Amino acid sequence: MKKNLEIKTGVIVAILLVFLWGIFLGRDPQESVKKMKEAAAQKGLGAAVLAGLQQNIHLGLDLKGGTHLILQVMVDEAVNSETERAVERLKEDLNSKNIPFTEISKPTDRVDQVLVKGVPPEQTTALRDFASESLAEYDISSNADNALVLTMKPSIVRDIKTRAVQQSMETIRSRIDTLGVSEPTIQEHGLGENQILVQLPGVDDPSRVKDIIQSTAMLQIKQAFGGPFATEQEAAQNAGSLVDKIILKGSSATKGGGGDAYYVVSRSSVVAGRDVRRAEVGRDEAGRPDVGFDLTGEAGRRFSQFTSSNIGNLLAVVLDNKVREVATIQSEIRDRGRISGNFTDQSASDLALILNSGALPASIRYLEDRTVGASLGLDSIKAGVTAALVGMALVLIFMLIYYHGAGINADLGLFLNLIILLGFMGFSGAVLTLPGIAGVILTIGMGVDSNVLIFERIREELRAGKMPAQAVDQGFARAWVTIIDTHITTIVSALILFLFGTGPVRGFAVTLAFGLGANLFTAVFVSRVIFDAILSKKQRGEALSI
Repeated sequence: MKKNLEIKTGVIVAILLVFLWGIFLGRDPQESVKKMKEAAAQKGLGAAVLAGLQQNIHLGLDLKGGTHLILQVMVDEAVNSETERAVERLKEDLNSKNIPFTEISKPTDRVDQVLVKGVPPEQTTALRDFASESLAEYDISSNADNALVLTMKPSIVRDIKTRAVQQSMETIRSRIDTLGVSEPTIQEHGLGENQILVQLPGVDDPSRVKDIIQSTAMLQIKQAFGGPFATEQEAAQNAGSLVDKIILKGSSATKGGGGDAYYVVSRSSVVAGRDVRRAEVGRDEAGRPDVGFDLTGEAGRRFSQFTSSNIGNLLAVVLDNKVREVATIQSEIRDRGRISGNFTDQSASDLALILNSGALPASIRYLEDRTVGASLGLDSIKAGVTAALVGMALVLIFMLIYYHGAGINADLGLFLNLIILLGFMGFSGAVLTLPGIAGVILTIGMGVDSNVLIFERIREELRAGKMPAQAVDQGFARAWVTIIDTHITTIVSALILFLFGTGPVRGFAVTLAFGLGANLFTAVFVSRVIFDAILSKKQRGEALSI
């Protein structure tokens, strides 16, 4: 019996030490020790303890302050890009198969359709057969003008939109991670369609971060047909037909002066952002910052073929639908290019970062932009911690008064429960939010509830005339089923909150669920070991203080 008790006590002490490590040393012990030493040297031991907590217990947006954004992904643009690529593929393939046509274009009111006009009737069947194989994601029909209409299948449209949202989240996450924002929340916003929730705790430059997130950084290299023009109307007059052309605004640096400039460029791109393999900051001949980029192998071959057949023509480098540079193709270019202009070191670094993280598949629009100040977060921490301490103190006092010596048992379990919960957060990197503090307080209440169930069962057994050892044994055995039932149902509720909730709600769910798991350990295992240790020192028949 004594040996078994020693083993159980050793297990409890080991678990206590492990989670204390999580609280003060966490996943990066060297950095934690460094911060604690610095704090101890400046302000003493109390500051060192606080520094360890701050290093490993990460605070959420509502406690630390930061930026809260809800973004709308313009998914129709992703669908439009797919159909534009289908237009170019059709032109190349029909030319290679000698199937004549007068025009392949997109209707102005539909992003999911492609129109093929001017195909001779005798070639229509061949075109249908060819399109059904090479463009299987489209349904083929005819309209009143005898033009063939390729309509993207609804299931394909849904997949493209879903991928656009997922890719946007991954791209935003990559950019935010590169900027070093601590513990960001980037996830689908369940309250709207095709929306993304972004929360950035402790961000020190929200305007720059928002610019990085919002910028689509759509690098496109297009053929240019003229410019710069002083007005859009002048550009349209010189462009002639705009079936395969568009007019884009150029930066002031493009034409070497102030004001806006306009250029006529091809609608389709020779190279796009998805073709960029790597981008890096460099210097041009004048020592000014520029951005060099390498293309993928397939894009390099395509670019080589285009430039070799268009020597003497103009080439436009377009960023975010704005012409950055226009140059004359002097010779074949394969897989390497540079973007120069009025860059600062910071803007060149940001552009390289965005290109390396991949282009967003569609533009985004801000639906909500809210900033939480650090002082408000500090007030929330003080209020939450005060509530937790007052609640815990009242519970501890109540247990001591009502259950006498057994109340000490419950109080020790509560302290261990809190240590396990904070240690878990230190190891896992989970974020503590204001609702998370509420989860801690609720966990304290649930822990006491388990002790009350056990203690009342023990009292019943004692009143029935059982010996203390038998009463303790029966009390734990008969309260066990009820404790498991209440904890499992609450953990299931916490799991649902975690799956369908957003940042702060998830913080509440995490602390509540793990706190309940810790309760099962402290209220059943630890409490039983303490009772066994007390009973082992009592004489047979000696009363139990409960």
